[in-house]
Amino acid sequence: MKSYISKFFMGAALLSMTGLASCVGDLDQMPKDPQSITSGDFSKDPKGYMGDVMAKCYSSLAVSGQSGPGGGADISGLDGGTSNWSRVIFMLNEFTTDEVNWIWPDVGVFDLCTSTWGSSNGNLYGAYGRFYTHIAVCNDFIRTVRNGYFNLDNSLQADADQFVLEARALRDLSYYYIIDFFGNAVMAWDDMAYGEVPAQVTRRELFDKVVADLEDVLANFNESGVYGRVGKDGVEALLCRFYLNAEVFAGEAMYDKCWQHAQNIIARHQGGGFNGSGLANDYLALFCGNNDMFMPGGSLKAQNEILWGIPFAYPYTQSYGGTEFLIAAAISAGNMPKVLYGLNADWSCMHAREQFADKFDFVGGVSSDKRTYLWCTENQGFKKANDDFSTFTDGYAPLKFTNVKANADGTLPRHTYADASTGYTFNWVGLEEVQGLPSMANDFPDTDFPIIRLADVYLMAAECALRGAGDQATGLKYANLVRARAGVSSWNSTEYNLNNMLDERSRELYWENVRRTDLVRFGKFTGSSYVWAYKNNVRNGGSIPEYMNLFPLPSDVVATYGSAMKQNPGY
Repeated sequence: MKSYISKFFMGAALLSMTGLASCVGDLDQMPKDPQSITSGDFSKDPKGYMGDVMAKCYSSLAVSGQSGPGGGADISGLDGGTSNWSRVIFMLNEFTTDEVNWIWPDVGVFDLCTSTWGSSNGNLYGAYGRFYTHIAVCNDFIRTVRNGYFNLDNSLQADADQFVLEARALRDLSYYYIIDFFGNAVMAWDDMAYGEVPAQVTRRELFDKVVADLEDVLANFNESGVYGRVGKDGVEALLCRFYLNAEVFAGEAMYDKCWQHAQNIIARHQGGGFNGSGLANDYLALFCGNNDMFMPGGSLKAQNEILWGIPFAYPYTQSYGGTEFLIAAAISAGNMPKVLYGLNADWSCMHAREQFADKFDFVGGVSSDKRTYLWCTENQGFKKANDDFSTFTDGYAPLKFTNVKANADGTLPRHTYADASTGYTFNWVGLEEVQGLPSMANDFPDTDFPIIRLADVYLMAAECALRGAGDQATGLKYANLVRARAGVSSWNSTEYNLNNMLDERSRELYWENVRRTDLVRFGKFTGSSYVWAYKNNVRNGGSIPEYMNLFPLPSDVVATYGSAMKQNPGY
């Protein structure tokens, strides 16, 4: 499977894409004439060039640009390593919450971690540019096909039509985060003229446009089942997320629509996997170096839990975002043997906030929740309290992603390793090598990043039922499936409530780019009803105003638009 995506992404890397690097004046403009952004003569190889340009729509989620993990970025204003698509989402949707703290005082990142951001924050500008550049690439592909630039014959038209549906879904995925983070933003669409500057619209208008498009994509989608590409489950799961958050995004509850789409997905996955649910049997294997087996087109169809993911295959996809970021940042040089995690990198910069650790009921540094098997706690020289913001061991190390390999059946062997130099015993997973330790061959991982998993769909449906849009007995069953796999006790009907559901989503989906969105939906992100260490730059947490449920539009973008763009309230 990895060989397929390697070729697919290599096509994108070899393209001579010019004019993609965004700056203040053109972040959300439509690209120039399509013949100026693709190399060669399309008519010489229509199928090849169409695949190459489509590959750029996909590879933009995995790599930052055209040359290496940190150089040749598609956008300017933020370095190539930091500006990776999933990394900018993580900075906005995780750094700003109770789940994680980045201990280095990087400019702009410290403000996100301490709830003190403003409109001039460079990471907000980088995220805005990353999303709209991806949207522009997808729009350009759609337009190039529709306007006949590829010179396709009838035999290739069906492939082209399917690619257009996928490009629309990819575009709508980036718009999901635009709507979530920025609200009243601009609408750049494939029916606009080249060079036309799109107008700002309301959050509701943008929501309606994108959701209608995604519903149409789903209605016409032919299941590809090809590794590395979005399938029908991924499209429908994204719709679930839109409808789950519709009360926030659009001012109107649409939990009933989320419930129905979730039922469709769940029905397609019955019969295999954990207790016949379609979930993977081994939670930690979902985040290991050969987790492509759980992706569409993967080898374990009965456990196809990763409904939509971003492929990573060393050496083709080298990035300082994606799963490289999630593995390396959680490993500490000198405290944790990086060999245990299958990656030759240890950044020592990202640990758990104490309020997040508390959700797992650790006693003596040990939790019965299987999802914490790899965590480093007091038993490995860490402490739970975040007393010193910049000390890595002042906070548990919540290991989840690794680059080690699972068995062909999707199970990860469990081992322990005793470090003679420190006396600490570490839990680790993966196939044993000759020396009793996993291989550490790669500087970048093969671990794919899950955008949406089936477990999230089960929990979304369970939440919708609690909100009156589904059968609660069924919703309770869904929640308890997720808990059973984690090895924790089942809820009774009293324990099945919204507060516990929010905590369960955190336990199951941590570091998967949903936490801030969840806290906003539950009314726990702003204000003082729920606080965490360094919220509002206060050691034990402080209140932040309600307007911070939205991020500001980047000040440079607002200045460029002038009176044609209105800043979000409060900034």
